[in-house]
Amino acid sequence: MIKYNLTCKCGKHFESWFFSSSAFDSLDKKKLIVCIYCESSSVKKSIMSPNVTTKSNKLSKNLKLEKSIKKQLLNARRYIEKNCKDVGDNFTQEARRIHYDKKSSKGIYGKATPDETSELLEEGIEVTTIPWVNKSEN
Repeated sequence: MIKYNLTCKCGKHFESWFFSSSAFDSLDKKKLIVCIYCESSSVKKSIMSPNVTTKSNKLSKNLKLEKSIKKQLLNARRYIEKNCKDVGDNFTQEARRIHYDKKSSKGIYGKATPDETSELLEEGIEVTTIPWVNKSEN
């Protein structure tokens, strides 16, 4: 379906839907398209602008998505801080101790470099990296 803005020789403007551009051309050729105001068949397509999502609409949607993601990350941070132990820079040592000593432990969180994280994963130690969103960023 396609919508055209139409202009009649009487100067009035109106719009109408057509199955396709060729359907419009076929009906126009047979003089079956008539003005809704004066019923003249001297109707022409006007220049029409497509319904395009503007950059500002995309930015607005992206901003909403970004805010939603930040909110989810902040909620994850609050949950982790409430339910896990902060081991800071000792994260890799604590993760290894828990894994190899088979001690049950409250979950831990802390800091690790990408190389340290890769080493833990290679050793079969399950770790996850998440972005740590500042609490003041809302």
